[in-house]
Amino acid sequence: MKAFYGRDDELADFRQLVDSKRASLATCQGRRRIGKSTFIRRCGETMDHTYAFSGLPPRPEIGKRDQLRHFGEALAREFGAPELPLDSWPKAFHFLATLLPPKGSVLLLLDEISWMSIGDPDFAGHLKDAWDLRFAQRGRLVLVLCGSVSSWIEKNILNSTGFVGRVSWKFDLGPLPLQHCNAFWNEHEKRRVRRTPARDKLCVLAVTGGVPRYLEEMDPRQSAEQNIERLCFHRGGLLFNEFDQIFHDIFTRKAETYRAIVRTLVGGPRTVSQIGKALGRISGGSLSEALNDLDGAGFISEDRSFNPDTAKDLARTLRYRLSDNYLRFYLKYVEPKKAVIEKGLYQRVPLESLEAWDTIMGLQFENLVHNSRAELMSILGLGNVIVKNIGPYFQNQTQRRQACQIDLLIRTASSLYVVENKLRKNIDRKVIDEVREKVKRLKISRELPVRTALVYQGKLDPEISRADFFDHLVNFEQLLDFKK
Repeated sequence: MKAFYGRDDELADFRQLVDSKRASLATCQGRRRIGKSTFIRRCGETMDHTYAFSGLPPRPEIGKRDQLRHFGEALAREFGAPELPLDSWPKAFHFLATLLPPKGSVLLLLDEISWMSIGDPDFAGHLKDAWDLRFAQRGRLVLVLCGSVSSWIEKNILNSTGFVGRVSWKFDLGPLPLQHCNAFWNEHEKRRVRRTPARDKLCVLAVTGGVPRYLEEMDPRQSAEQNIERLCFHRGGLLFNEFDQIFHDIFTRKAETYRAIVRTLVGGPRTVSQIGKALGRISGGSLSEALNDLDGAGFISEDRSFNPDTAKDLARTLRYRLSDNYLRFYLKYVEPKKAVIEKGLYQRVPLESLEAWDTIMGLQFENLVHNSRAELMSILGLGNVIVKNIGPYFQNQTQRRQACQIDLLIRTASSLYVVENKLRKNIDRKVIDEVREKVKRLKISRELPVRTALVYQGKLDPEISRADFFDHLVNFEQLLDFKK
């Protein structure tokens, strides 16, 4: 098996399912290319038997008969059994149950399950019956339902009355935290005298995020610019062709609508009404459903502001953030040049010269920090502290208060942490004035202590340290090199 990094907590959770000795049903969700199948197969390394089945990718001509034929072929391949004609899912699941070995632990993976269900509106019901009558009776079996279309799993499994009390665990895989992303460079660095500059790593991560499949394509012998040019600005590059593929595979007929929604978030977070206005659509209904689907697919995230004093979420503060670094980079810098790139006429330019590069990199940097919040809290000394709420904070202007936006606000039982993210070549002491003004604008109790932290990448003006304003100065490399 190829190199595997991270997911330690999830692996430990899976081991508990196996140790229970009974049959367990689990779901695994996450963005396309996030490594769901690889993770489940990794879990299977500790089990006696592993069997995996996947649905066929959706196409207009693909239907129930095609999915059943594909499943039958996989059964014959996995078990060395004769290939039998399957005309229904009850028959297919029954045949699968009879082929399972009578002894030993078994991992059974049904991958891209929403694809598998194409053409059969009763698929989930057939699966539920098969679980109750067949699979649940077999001890030391873990059945994992996996898919990139999280909305299907939510609707048909997790929120279905038919599966109430049957799902033992829900695995929701997000991007890798920074220290696990850093592992993709570690082996190369061990063989070299000099480390890859943190700036190079940041540029690559600004494009790929913590998506394992994209990081696998990164060549540590090349500079950030060389990697990005090869992957994004060449007509054969994985990340040049990826955008249309993932939206088609996940959202099929709705793909163009969902692409349009994502485009509205390239410049920063927006409310539902702002998104609707940008699209010329009325908020609510189908727009809210589409936003939920994009959130479940791992492309956008919901951010809610909270009351710093009480730590309770504030009503009507929901905003959606484009949390996927690849999508933002593609939409901002690749898609507008697509025709030129396809003709092989694109001329490489320095990344810093790209339009609004500093602004976009700042948004990408924030996403990377958000995905490493647990590690950041440990660095801030909050690893064993109860955190009542955490997230971006935005305060609208009224007659009584000024607007205020904070990159990350952390509320513990006894303190409030104001975290500023700063990505610049040179960071001067103006950042102190910026954060001081933000703290001043916060409407909080005088008895609530406020701590400040600066998470940064770039050259820090020595005056910042001498001023002793920030309680914590966290260099980007600390997150890359973090160890528990």
